[in-house]
Amino acid sequence: MKISTKGRYGLTIMMELAAKFGEGPTSLKSIAERNQLSEHYLEQLVAPLRNAGLVKSIRGAYGGYILSKDPEGITSGDIIRILEGPISPVDFTEEDDPAKRQLWLRIRDSIAEVLDSTTLADLIAFEDEGKPDSYMFYI
Repeated sequence: MKISTKGRYGLTIMMELAAKFGEGPTSLKSIAERNQLSEHYLEQLVAPLRNAGLVKSIRGAYGGYILSKDPEGITSGDIIRILEGPISPVDFTEEDDPAKRQLWLRIRDSIAEVLDSTTLADLIAFEDEGKPDSYMFYI
């Protein structure tokens, strides 16, 4: 399974909203500018996320989008499934060799376990770890 730009940019939108959680709405324009992405494309991606109840839109001059739940309550698996569909490394049928079928099922289950155990809060923490000023030590 290869994650397309839909899944990758969808995660970007959701991580941006998670980073601003509790601070009010964030515009897609600001997300697009910060990540050098097409605002029009992000609008297409946020619609299914909104329809699935992961984000809420706020109208008005200072409007934008907010997460509908706490970042700990949304997994990367939720986002990928909404934007990409079911998680499966290959399309297989009942006629496939049982040994190969078991391999594909194990791979699918491993991918799903990682995606379903990684929340937006985790992704924000991972992102912060990579920043040079994320830890401050005083002696």
